[in-house]
Amino acid sequence: MDTIKFDGELDARGLYCPEPVMMLHNRINDVPVGGVLKVIATDPSTTRDIPRFCQFLNHALLHTEESGKEFLYFIRRGS
Repeated sequence: MDTIKFDGELDARGLYCPEPVMMLHNRINDVPVGGVLKVIATDPSTTRDIPRFCQFLNHALLHTEESGKEFLYFIRRGS
């Protein structure tokens, strides 16, 4: 699903909880408000943690996808 245009990317492959969300917390600030961040992860706990992160901090989770052992997320930064 790389047809979604994005403004930044976070490669969290090989990292385990809580590292992907900690990195996401920092990296989302590098994307402009309304911009989209693409996140690639391999930790299955991100399927729970990233949606909660978005909900709690008012970011929009535009798309999620699982391909083999990788998880892909597109997040629109809220204000």
